[in-house]
Amino acid sequence: MKVFIYFEGFCETFDIPPDQTVGAMKQMVKERFLVQLSDDKQVWNYLELSYGGAALQDSWALSDVGITSGSTLRCLIKSEPRPVMHVFNAVTGESLPVPGSEALLHMSVARLKTMVSMQSGLPVSAFRLSVFTDVQLYDCNQLQDYAIGATLRLDTWDGWVEFLQGCVLGHRLTVQSHLSDDRIVMRFQLRVALYIAASLGHLDLAGWLLERGVHAEEPVGVHPYRQWCHQTAHRDTGKCPIHVAVESSQLLILKLFITKNLLTLACRDPAGRDPLKIAIKNGHRDCVRYLANKLCSVVSLPNMPMPVRIYLQMKHWVSLGQKRAASNRCQYVSASFEARVGDMLLVDGFNQPQMSSKSRKAETKQRRGIRAKALQRLPPISNLLSVSHLHSKRAPPHLPSLQSVKPGDFKETQKKRKQDVKHRNDGPLYKTKEGDIILCRGKFTLPPVTRENIPKPLFVGSSQKSSNILTASLESFSQHCGRTPRENAIYCLSIASTFTEKPWMKQLSIARTLIRKHVHSMA
Repeated sequence: MKVFIYFEGFCETFDIPPDQTVGAMKQMVKERFLVQLSDDKQVWNYLELSYGGAALQDSWALSDVGITSGSTLRCLIKSEPRPVMHVFNAVTGESLPVPGSEALLHMSVARLKTMVSMQSGLPVSAFRLSVFTDVQLYDCNQLQDYAIGATLRLDTWDGWVEFLQGCVLGHRLTVQSHLSDDRIVMRFQLRVALYIAASLGHLDLAGWLLERGVHAEEPVGVHPYRQWCHQTAHRDTGKCPIHVAVESSQLLILKLFITKNLLTLACRDPAGRDPLKIAIKNGHRDCVRYLANKLCSVVSLPNMPMPVRIYLQMKHWVSLGQKRAASNRCQYVSASFEARVGDMLLVDGFNQPQMSSKSRKAETKQRRGIRAKALQRLPPISNLLSVSHLHSKRAPPHLPSLQSVKPGDFKETQKKRKQDVKHRNDGPLYKTKEGDIILCRGKFTLPPVTRENIPKPLFVGSSQKSSNILTASLESFSQHCGRTPRENAIYCLSIASTFTEKPWMKQLSIARTLIRKHVHSMA
C-alpha cells in the first residue's frame, strides 16, 4: 500500500506492505530524506512518526493502528535531554527519568525530591528515595555523598500503595476504602489525596475531598509520626494543593478551589509567592488570565462593593485575630503538634524504616500472624477427644421454628437496606469494596470490578468443562504476557486514547486490534 510522509515541508510517497513496522519506516525515511541525527552525550535526537495526533511506537505495524492506503504520516526530529539517572516508582511501577548534566550529582537530595515530586505528582512527605541497596537518602545531604547508581527507588509508607494508586488514577472509591483507621493519619491521607488530585487534574476526587472538609489552602505537612521533628522537614511540605494546581496548569481544579474559598487567592507557598506569581513564573497563560481577573473583580457586600484585594486583606486580619483570641483563652493548639503522648514517634536513622512500599494485604497478614502468636495454646488432644465424645452423646440441637413475615415488613426491610447502601456510598469515611487497580502508562481507567455475587446468564450447552477451559486460557495469558486480561485491556485502551484526532469508535477498534495482536503473538 502507498502512504504519504510529510517531513520539513516535503511530502514523499512510500510503497510499503501493511505489516511493515514503524521502526523500519523510520529507517526508510532516513535514507530517503538523508537525515543525519547528531550524537550528543547530553541531548538525544530521534525521529518521531505521528498519525491521528499520536506518536507511533517502533514495534507497531501499520495495520495495528488502522493506517490504510493513502494515509498521511507526519515525521519530526525531536530532541530530549539525556537522563542522568532514573527513579523507579514503586507505586506506579514506572521509571521516571531525571534529565540534566553531571552537575546534577552535586545537588542536594532535597532538590532531587522536589524534581521527582513534580514529575510523579506525589508530595515529598509521602515518599522517600533510596539506593537499591536499601540505603535511604536524607534531604540534608548531597547526592555525591552516596554511591548512587543509574537508578534510584521511590518508596512510600507501608500499607499506602493501594491508597496512592487510587489517588493517581482518581478513583474516589479506592481512596475511600483504603483510608487508615487512625483518625490523625487519615486526615494526613486526605491532604495527600487532595494534593495528588490537584497535580493530576482529578476533578471528581478533588470535589469529594473538599466536601469532606479538606482545605486547598492547607499545607500537606509531614506524617503525624514525624511531627515532633517537623523543624527539619523538607521545605515543600509547606506547599498547598492550590500551589501545585497552578504549577501543573490545572485550570478546572484552580477554579474549583477558588469557588470553594476565595481566600486561596492569597495563599502563599514556602517561597512567599501567591498563586498569580507562581502562574507567571511557570508561563501558564490561562491560569494567569483567570487569577488576574479574579483579583481585579469586586465582591458584593450588603450596601457596599469592595475590591477583592482589600477583602482578602480584611479576611486575613480577621483570621489572625481569631487565632490570637483563641490562644489567649488557652484554646488554640498549634496544628503542627497534633501528636499525643503514647503515639508512635519516628526519627530518621533510629527507627526501623516504615517506608518500604508494602501493600496493605501484606501488612494485614503480618498483623494477623503477630496476633496468632499471642494467642494461648490449645489444650491437649486427649482433652479435645473427651470433650467431643461428650458432645456426641448429647441430643442433637433443634433449629428454631420459622416465623411468619408480613408483606409490609418485607417492604420496610428493603427500604432500610437501600438507605444503608446509600449512606455507605455517600458517607464521609465508610469503606467500600472495589477490585484491584492496575496502573499503566496512560490515564485511561476502567470501572471497578465488583466482588458481589451477581448471577451470570446461563448459556445453552454450557458445561463445567467449558468454564475450566476459559479459566485456564486466562491464566495462560497472564503467565505469558505478564499482565492480566484487565491490565492488558487498560494498557491497550490507554494507547488507543492517544489518537486524539480519531473518533472514539476508531480508538476502540485500534485497542481491539492491539489486544488481538498480543494474543496472536503468544500463540
